[in-house]
Amino acid sequence: MIRPVQREELAQCAALIRSSFLTVAEEFGFTAENAPRFTVFAVTEERLWRQMAQEHRTMYGCFEEEGLIGFYSLHRPEAAESCELNNLWVPPDSRHKGIGALLLESAFENARKMGCTQMEIGIVEENRRLRAWYEAHDFVHTVTKKFDFFPFICGYMRKEL
Repeated sequence: MIRPVQREELAQCAALIRSSFLTVAEEFGFTAENAPRFTVFAVTEERLWRQMAQEHRTMYGCFEEEGLIGFYSLHRPEAAESCELNNLWVPPDSRHKGIGALLLESAFENARKMGCTQMEIGIVEENRRLRAWYEAHDFVHTVTKKFDFFPFICGYMRKEL
């Protein structure tokens, strides 16, 4: 069941986001020293709470009998027609079972309810497997950017809703 995340669930969300993004960090050699702002090293309960309370990001979790098995958040800047999809994840032991696609469809539906006509996402450009997954869900690659604080290139993708 996918539903909005509650304040008291943010610590669990932060811990699972970090553990989920750890596989990407390990695959590409990201560390707290060379990529301190990468999700696995930067997400905390307090950061999620700030995003929820101050930035008004909507956060959703996929909950099953075993607990939380997926997450995403949406951010729509004021008066924008597009929203940003953040931190979509599924833990490694639950991947390749269709949960990510369910979360993505939920994100599309919730973004439309927010009045968004486009969805944007940022990814590690070098993660070809992830890029192909988003392309299979009709996202189009739009641009790349290199930031000094990341040892990788950020790729940006967009989907018309």
